[in-house]
Amino acid sequence: MRYRIAADSDAPHYLAIDAYLDNVTTPAVELQLPAWRPGRYELQHFAKHIQRFGVVDETGQPLPFRKIARDRWRVETNGASALTVRYNYYANVINAGSSFVDEGLLYVNPVNLCLYADGRLDEACTLELDVPADWPVACGLRQLAPGVLWARDYYELVDCPVVASPFMQQISYEVLGVSFHVWVQGGLRADGAEPFDSGRIQRHFSRFSQKQIELYGEFPEKDYHFLTIVLPTPFYHGVEHRNSTMLVLGPVDEGEGLYQDLLGVSSHELFHAWNIIRIRPAELLPYDFTKENYFSTCFVAEGVTTYYGDLMLRRSDVFTDAAYLKELQVLFKRHFETNGRAVQSLVESSWDLWLDGYEKGVPDRKVSVYFKGAIAALILDLHIRRQTNHARSLDDVMRRMWEQFGKPFVGYTLDDYRAVTEAVAGESLDWYYDLCIFGNQPLETKLNDYLAWVSLRIEYDESHTIHLLETGDEAGLLQRARWFGTPLTEEPHEGAVPEENLERT
Repeated sequence: MRYRIAADSDAPHYLAIDAYLDNVTTPAVELQLPAWRPGRYELQHFAKHIQRFGVVDETGQPLPFRKIARDRWRVETNGASALTVRYNYYANVINAGSSFVDEGLLYVNPVNLCLYADGRLDEACTLELDVPADWPVACGLRQLAPGVLWARDYYELVDCPVVASPFMQQISYEVLGVSFHVWVQGGLRADGAEPFDSGRIQRHFSRFSQKQIELYGEFPEKDYHFLTIVLPTPFYHGVEHRNSTMLVLGPVDEGEGLYQDLLGVSSHELFHAWNIIRIRPAELLPYDFTKENYFSTCFVAEGVTTYYGDLMLRRSDVFTDAAYLKELQVLFKRHFETNGRAVQSLVESSWDLWLDGYEKGVPDRKVSVYFKGAIAALILDLHIRRQTNHARSLDDVMRRMWEQFGKPFVGYTLDDYRAVTEAVAGESLDWYYDLCIFGNQPLETKLNDYLAWVSLRIEYDESHTIHLLETGDEAGLLQRARWFGTPLTEEPHEGAVPEENLERT
């Protein structure tokens, strides 16, 4: 299909979309708008944002259609060999999974508003943006001409958000043959200065990008784009995509706090370029955009990624030891003080993302696949390291997952993940899966067992506030340095983010 997107001249904050379908050979065509988007495992019913809808043939004559589901239309072609679908979409919300238009910004997540013809998901697509010629266009898709983007199929199209604006800060760097681009829209300061220091971003982003590529041995794409919108109000949201990530952050006047947010979410989302974009649960291959795609391994997709996001900032010396440990304490607080006694297991909460995973929900029911999932990943990593004296680790698990499932892009099951972890550990991990993955028992005791090995422990004070403490054990400090991948006495790189800059977290 071919799509043309413009601001609707008749309705503020609406996008006008023309979708062209050629080579029509059937008496009827069914058109589908996605009910959800990758990276957010809940039904979102994007069709509710469509105000008007119509279909014409190649001569401009209207074709009869009717809605047959909440986001599906059946069009009678009446012998037409091509048709055009004309509709608009309300785009007045800015988050990392939405679309927005005003006089200074066109921001599109194609999955929100690009419908497809049933049975033709594998055909190439073009997307034309009606924006001024001098507006930079930031997107991971190939650009055929200014404002004209090309995707090899619908799956690629809807996995590549687009930002176009008269002003965008662009910061580029290259690591191990891969080109990276950081695009920042908004956030200009009162004195007209750009929101972020370009040199600092190049230094820090280069370091954690290189560490992540070194872990896997290669990068899945030739280039990668960090698309960032900075708002004047507090905000923190990121979504992973095929060769890009969409980030929405704020407020602009937070200064160092805003930069800290940018580092944290960027490292997390970059790790997704392997883990979920390519190392993907079998239940999500291919995506079915019409309904829920239930799967039980989101603790791998999000928990492992949450664990590595901050750890990579430490390994690359973007964070100091103290800065990383403060982030680790925040992780512990988010799980243990909020839902450390919840009834559901990680597997159950992974499945129920489609039910209420992004809402607070009833007390003590579900756990966060992000927070408990990261703690489970930490326990597994330290267990393998302790058993093998650091000869193997969770790094080896993820490398094998990449080689066996991500690189060939075949999808994995829970049993596959368990088999890989046990092969790397060289032993049965029944205790780990019974306690951390399938169970709902408290994890403090087991976690402290492994934290003690790296000279750390957690404990509660009288108000049931959890604290991460250092024990000062010299042998544990050596193990911690090996965990972080740094010599025990190494000084942090110039410009590393110190502990005092993490208070906002």
